[in-house]
Amino acid sequence: MKSVCLILFLLCLPGFQALAYDRITGAPFATRSEVIATQGMAATSQPLATQVALDILKQGGTATDAAIAANAMLGLVEPTGSGIGGDLFALVWDAETKQLYGLNASGRSPRSLTADVFKQQGMTKIPSFGPLPVSVPGAVDGWFELHEKFGRLPMTTLLSPAIEYARKGFPVSEVVAYYWQMNAERIGHYQGFADIFLPSGKVPKKGDIFKNLGLAATYEKIATGGRDAFYKGDIARVIGAYMKEQGGYLSYDDLAAHTSEWVTPVAANYRGYDIWELPPNGQGIAALQILNILEQYDIEGMGFGSADYIHTFVEAKKLAFEDRARYYADPAFNTLPVNGLISKDYAQQRRQLIDPKKAAKRYDAGVIDGDTVYLTVADSEGNMVSLIQSNYRGMGSGMTPPELGFILQNRGELFTLEPGHNNEYKPAKRPFHTIIPAMVTRNGKPWLSFGVMGGATQPQMHAQIIVNLIDFGMNLQEAGDAPRFIHTGSSSPTGALMKDGGSVSLESGIPRTSIRELQERGHRIEDKLGIYGGYQAILYDADKQIYIGASESRKDGQAAGY
Repeated sequence: MKSVCLILFLLCLPGFQALAYDRITGAPFATRSEVIATQGMAATSQPLATQVALDILKQGGTATDAAIAANAMLGLVEPTGSGIGGDLFALVWDAETKQLYGLNASGRSPRSLTADVFKQQGMTKIPSFGPLPVSVPGAVDGWFELHEKFGRLPMTTLLSPAIEYARKGFPVSEVVAYYWQMNAERIGHYQGFADIFLPSGKVPKKGDIFKNLGLAATYEKIATGGRDAFYKGDIARVIGAYMKEQGGYLSYDDLAAHTSEWVTPVAANYRGYDIWELPPNGQGIAALQILNILEQYDIEGMGFGSADYIHTFVEAKKLAFEDRARYYADPAFNTLPVNGLISKDYAQQRRQLIDPKKAAKRYDAGVIDGDTVYLTVADSEGNMVSLIQSNYRGMGSGMTPPELGFILQNRGELFTLEPGHNNEYKPAKRPFHTIIPAMVTRNGKPWLSFGVMGGATQPQMHAQIIVNLIDFGMNLQEAGDAPRFIHTGSSSPTGALMKDGGSVSLESGIPRTSIRELQERGHRIEDKLGIYGGYQAILYDADKQIYIGASESRKDGQAAGY
């Protein structure tokens, strides 16, 4: 009934645009129907990766096996958002133990690089590109940690599809081609980039066949030699030598010392649903803080797309992000008040600061004691994996070691050089991280595995998906396709401070009346394109014993099952 009322409500809104033509079912903004299957489901941001995941499931692989295979494939077919030069985070629901597990596979800063190096070069912040923001890539170790605990098929089987596609070539998809061009313009001049990613000296266009023989060879070494082939073998030596040549600090020893960490996921209950995120150094708990603040409001009564809802949400986001700016960092270097930040009592204190009729120019953090790919896979045994992986800024730092077929990440940019800050740059430290996987359980059973790509915007998009599903009664596809609004300009763990209230960007489909009301309340409205992320999700309907999958229209992605 909620979905029907929502559709009628939206159709009556002044200025509402039906973005998906005239579908005969579902909300007018939905781009397609949900995908429904019984045995397994995969949802990724590129259809070829989704098909690889399904093939692995059909060979008897677990959800984790399929996720690893899909992630390897994405590193080939979507290098604009992923690759083994980056980091990885994952949540895994294990049907056998009936438990949720969390993996932090993010890398640390070079041990020989100190903050004095930046200061000696007159830098007040860590640069976005080049050798200085490069940190240890954690994705490959993450694969092997996941595989050892939850895998079944050999790694040679899991990596073979990506190896074959890398050798024979694949047609570049539309959104990937767009971002490839953008990345080439800013990092294409770095040594080694053109040799791999500009075949014949040009950026591949939509439909062009692209091969990556270097990546095929690298994947083969990893498949047969294990994680040590990457961190302690020839690959590590090539990376170390290249970085030294480029004036960087990441070394063979840094790679050899790398380890991932199994962590305990944290949750907040929102209207009877437990929303699970990973603790810092990631930003997942910001989504929980937003939802805790929103829970005491009548969100359903406000209505989707209304000025009241958007205003309340944006102010809740501002509050959560002030805490994010102050507290979120590597817990190995700080005592972080995670439980306090996601408590209901703390949310009640913060909620009191919101003026329902006026946008705040700034908030202070509370006082507490004490460019990316996302994929999700579920198998016939009830296992679910929520995995996110990224090089950070699109294709990463631009540092492209010779003949390896991938680019190293630039996650080190997300440190601050401010002395005494939780996220202050230090050697062998993990930077603040933006990529966050999520899961939702209900009554102790898995209900939803989902994620939304989009850098610092991810927590607010996580919260919007949850509100769309629970408060507004949207189905899984509608929840991702629904017009989004994004607040930018908050204070940041990198040292930036919000003093002017930031700005709000809204997708087509938000009523003009709501936009005018938001402006009257003091919100600065900006028109931005491409900041609204990319969503994949799998929902398990326990009553019908079916999987429901969704992949939105903002990416090239696909959800498919069998």
